[in-house]
Amino acid sequence: MARMTQRRKIHRFRIDGSRTEHPIRFKEDVLAAEEPLEIRIGGKSFAVTMRTPGDDFDLVAGFLVSEGIIRSQSELVSLRFCAGDTGGTQTFNVIEAQLRSDVVMPDTMRHVYTSSSCGICGTDSIEAVRKTLHFDPSQDELQIPLDVLAELPERLRGAQALFEKTGGVHAAGLFRVDGPSPEMLCLREDVGRHNAVDKVVGWALRQDLLPLTGTVLQVSGRASFELVQKAALAGIPALAAVSAPSSLAVDLAAETGVTLVGFSRGHSLNVYAGRERLAPPRKSSREENYARL
Repeated sequence: MARMTQRRKIHRFRIDGSRTEHPIRFKEDVLAAEEPLEIRIGGKSFAVTMRTPGDDFDLVAGFLVSEGIIRSQSELVSLRFCAGDTGGTQTFNVIEAQLRSDVVMPDTMRHVYTSSSCGICGTDSIEAVRKTLHFDPSQDELQIPLDVLAELPERLRGAQALFEKTGGVHAAGLFRVDGPSPEMLCLREDVGRHNAVDKVVGWALRQDLLPLTGTVLQVSGRASFELVQKAALAGIPALAAVSAPSSLAVDLAAETGVTLVGFSRGHSLNVYAGRERLAPPRKSSREENYARL
């Protein structure tokens, strides 16, 4: 199977323009791999996405949840790799999903191509997302202590093995926060932040854990509309990002009942929707470090 990393020869230069090595010698850099993945349903091509190989079954399962096609493990009969289109060679870049016979497919089977940076944006309006929701995050009674929430970016970063090697991937981590310290249930990395989230959601579906009540999804980048969409469709009540959300992400979070946090960087955070889920810090010695929101 394709590796998650690849090596490339490079020339390394200092700021003054000189090379750090003799001109004849090469250095090698470790890069995150990026390859296409075609998703087929019922023998027909449904979508193509650019992704980092690895956890591909999770990616496909999570994508089907994010598209509103399935919501439980029982609806996904099987996943298997198919031979590619070039001479029948096994590339591990084509996956066939077999769904339960009663699963209702979209009115039109559509072929979607997406880069790893933009995600698969099949649903383009808040109203459309609302109509495809199988779960209701607004009813989740989760309470998140501020100090616990603030720990999540550091916990996520500390577990990013692929980022440590390449510096070139996003991460999504699923946490439970009802214990004495955050518990990471699943972490996935990918060149696409949307793929990383789909891999987490797909893992949960294959473990028969949906809806993901009482959990927080922490992501390494910004919070886009699509990430809120994926969280809501998986029944995740809270999404936290180290960077900014978009305006439409905030609107969708408010509509679906997802708590949306941005600029979460350990010492401060902004809450854009769902403030009622935030609880005072558990560690009294740190309470003075958190201003009331």
